[in-house]
Amino acid sequence: MELLRLVSKTIRLCLVRVGAGWMFALLTFNFNRTTIADLGAIAVIVSSLIGLHHFLSPLQVFWGHMADRHPIFGYRRSPYILGSALISSLVFLRLPTVAVGLGQHALLPTLEAVFLVTIFGIFMAANGSCSNALTADATSESERGTVVAFVWATIILSGIISALVAGSIMPVYDAAKMQQLYNLTPLIVLVTCIPGLAWMERRVTPAEQQALLAAQPTKASQGPTLRVAAEVMRTNPHARMFFIFVCLEITGVFLQDAILEPFGAEVFGLIQRETSRFQMTWGSGTLLAMLLIGILTTWLPISKKLIAMIGGLSVAAGLGLIASASALHQLSLIQPGLLLMGGGLGLLNVGAVSLMMEMTIAGQVGFYMGLWGMAHGLGNGIANIGSGALHTGLIETGLLTPQVAYSLIFGFEALVMVASVGVLRTINVREFKGLSRSDIGQSLALDTVG
Repeated sequence: MELLRLVSKTIRLCLVRVGAGWMFALLTFNFNRTTIADLGAIAVIVSSLIGLHHFLSPLQVFWGHMADRHPIFGYRRSPYILGSALISSLVFLRLPTVAVGLGQHALLPTLEAVFLVTIFGIFMAANGSCSNALTADATSESERGTVVAFVWATIILSGIISALVAGSIMPVYDAAKMQQLYNLTPLIVLVTCIPGLAWMERRVTPAEQQALLAAQPTKASQGPTLRVAAEVMRTNPHARMFFIFVCLEITGVFLQDAILEPFGAEVFGLIQRETSRFQMTWGSGTLLAMLLIGILTTWLPISKKLIAMIGGLSVAAGLGLIASASALHQLSLIQPGLLLMGGGLGLLNVGAVSLMMEMTIAGQVGFYMGLWGMAHGLGNGIANIGSGALHTGLIETGLLTPQVAYSLIFGFEALVMVASVGVLRTINVREFKGLSRSDIGQSLALDTVG
């Protein structure tokens, strides 16, 4: 019976994240490739747009705190998750039209794109923070590694499916087909999110909510703010180093996101259907690694920190192979490089996300998941804008050939991944928990006085 309950819970938590996986893959891979490689948009503008919503990730702290303190109809996570996912999905209805304007280098479509991506970023900050908090609330420490593995595997699988669907509906760029593809987004979000959330979360009574608030580290303040988050990181070295680790590893992994498909087109002359397979290849590696480690951690008590470190080094090795593929102009090296990178990412996801959930304290789960989500978003934002800036600065200006430029970019990513593993080695979860209770209490009091 316990096993059936865990399976049911895992399936529902996975369903909740399908829509997010679809949306991020469509924006990061399809929209990016179409606007830059097919419509001729300026790469740094497109990658900055994609990165913009990540720079709104500090709102995850706000949304996490909001959900902790202000339930809707007695539910602290579900209404925020469903509402934010639906609003975010509506943005995709306008993106095909905006893509054409970006390709024409027109001002009004660019401004509209900024507005749409800002809306997307605000509400996906709520979605990410509350979804992670729901997973943390709904799982025990012994279940967490397995559940996180399957949830993140679902996100990756959603991305693979979106690539398959995109390649099937639009093998080459066609404005009408692109609109047809993007129109599927709200339907996919509703069909997966509602069944996933149904009966997932127990309703909290007003008395229980008051008890939860009273159990928080201090009653001196109305609650955490960005100022409090900064103070916690200043006073707690393990929180600070973990924030830096998350930011570095996400930057290292996802610097390739916005340029991987243009890389295939510009260095090897691959068409859209062929470059869309890149996502499927590394996504398959990620999926397989996550499923295997999820099953393995059910039977063996493997350190989540060790899993994350092995994953980070594997990603670095995969990126090194892709850099070599570009430098040597060897197409045959791309697939093994993508598989190795994907497998490493799978291990890194399980290890790092499980660590995120452990690096919280009772009564402040939403706050800390928001804090780590902010680091995740900042890393993604830096990666997207950085990749576009490197593409424009090195390739579009003619400074370097695409072959040389991409080898340098992928090589730099590998070095960032090695640095992130070095930072992770210094972090101690037990010491973090010991410091945080007193630190956040002092920070909240200071915030009230200030």
